[in-house]
Amino acid sequence: MKHKTPVRNVAILALASALAAAAQSTKIELARRLADQGNAEFQFNLGVMYDNGKGVPQDYQEAVKWYRQAAQQGIAPAQHNLGVMYDNGKGVPQDYQEAVKWYRQAAQQGIAPAQHNLGVMYDNGKGVPQDYQEAVKWYRQAAQQGIAPAQSNLGVMYDNGKGVPQDYQEAVKWYRQAAQQGHAPAQFNLGVMYDNGEGVPQDYQEAVKWYRQAAQQGHAPAQFNLGVMYDNGEGVPQDHVQAYKWLNLAASQAVGEEAKLYRSTRDAAEETMTPSQIAEAQRLAREWLSENQ
Repeated sequence: MKHKTPVRNVAILALASALAAAAQSTKIELARRLADQGNAEFQFNLGVMYDNGKGVPQDYQEAVKWYRQAAQQGIAPAQHNLGVMYDNGKGVPQDYQEAVKWYRQAAQQGIAPAQHNLGVMYDNGKGVPQDYQEAVKWYRQAAQQGIAPAQSNLGVMYDNGKGVPQDYQEAVKWYRQAAQQGHAPAQFNLGVMYDNGEGVPQDYQEAVKWYRQAAQQGHAPAQFNLGVMYDNGEGVPQDHVQAYKWLNLAASQAVGEEAKLYRSTRDAAEETMTPSQIAEAQRLAREWLSENQ
């Protein structure tokens, strides 16, 4: 029996694709027409489309144009996104003061990412005078809405006593909330708290648990600390192969003084190992990289 090529099926698929493309084009033209007529929601949506290159060629200047029109009508997500464009210099010259202006308008409407970003601006003194108390204020509002980076940053403020009295237990509380959402810097910081017994009873196994979660996400300081834990047999059975693996991974991506520390620690660990152990550790590191890049 001869098999016929399903030409009709191919034709049907091509027709369906053409119809879908036409429908998408019609939707874009409708969105543009409504945006031109002053519809703020469609102005915002058109900005998102140009920002992400969805349905239209990516064009940051066009994105800024539409975000601005929507933002000026009080659309909070557009105000936040316009702040991001100024913050990063996309479609406009980088301007931290303009970023702060738009972040603030969105933050005052309760947009959590804008609250977090406004906190970052106060924390780092970008576009505003550095003010840790204001940073804490905005981090807290975003953190209470579940924004993991804000929870992590609020933890850092309590950890270091910036804008609030130093309070390790509060730091642990906020690190934990962010860490449970998979935020690698918070996982690392929570590991440090358990490692040092700050805000929690010292617990090397818990430290290893959180270092490992951050390390698996490629967080170099966590990889380094996890390697040290293996090298010292703290929270895990001593394992020089695993120690070298994690120290090597950390050293491979670190820069500056951090890189020097990581390399010297790795090299010191290497002195206690046999050539076959070193080869196995290097193989495990390469295997991890191939699976996680």
